[in-house]
Amino acid sequence: MNEISFIKMHGLGNDFVIVDTRAGDVALDSQRVRAIAERRMGVGCDQLLEICPPQSDEAVAFMRIWNADGGQVEACGNGARCVAAFLMGEGGTTEVAIETQAGLLQASSAGDGQVAVDMGEARVAWQEIPLARKMDTLELKLSLGGLSAPVAVSMGNPHAVFFVPSAADVKLATLGPKLETHKLFPERANIGVAEVIDDANIRLRVWERGVGITQACGTGACAALVAASRRGLTGRSATVTLDGGPLEIEWLDNNHVRMTGPVATSFMGLLL
Repeated sequence: MNEISFIKMHGLGNDFVIVDTRAGDVALDSQRVRAIAERRMGVGCDQLLEICPPQSDEAVAFMRIWNADGGQVEACGNGARCVAAFLMGEGGTTEVAIETQAGLLQASSAGDGQVAVDMGEARVAWQEIPLARKMDTLELKLSLGGLSAPVAVSMGNPHAVFFVPSAADVKLATLGPKLETHKLFPERANIGVAEVIDDANIRLRVWERGVGITQACGTGACAALVAASRRGLTGRSATVTLDGGPLEIEWLDNNHVRMTGPVATSFMGLLL
């Protein structure tokens, strides 16, 4: 097995192993990713983020996103902020464009260790989530264990957001995997439970597909704000507080969602 240099970063405890494969000297596959992501025998992470050569002149790199279970996914908000911080540091810039399977992401330094990223458009049509059949995405006909009628939003990946009186009281470890794999979601779904504190504050917990309960989920926070705003529970901007801390989310007039929050480097290393 070839040696792999990596950097471990996190955004509010949502942790990532970042591997730069632009030189073409490292080949990753599902088995290898699972071994790296394993928290007892490997480095441990929610996602492995692979920095690849860009596919167009608009970006400096392509970010491939591997979940801890070895599957690839389209979008990762906190991961995008961490990779953006890495690339901005490498290039000595305050702005960077990153390609993903979900599209081109524009990121910038927001000062004091904060990075902002435009996560692209929020999509709410049932085909865009996607759902298995036509349904009103503002109130899905779905219920389980006291959770019911979630709002569906795609932020490049599928989300179902349930509004609850107390996010802390939801048995997310039990309900999350069942809802993630519900037949309504052909590509599985990220499951959020959101408690609206007031029109500018949301408390959120997320079960992330292929990962489990995370300290923070950037796309989940974006989806929660869009869902709350669509329901008339908040305005178009709010502080979304996850287990790991707060993210500032804005649903812009052009339908793009902007997320701002901290990033941190944990350590660097070499896998043999």
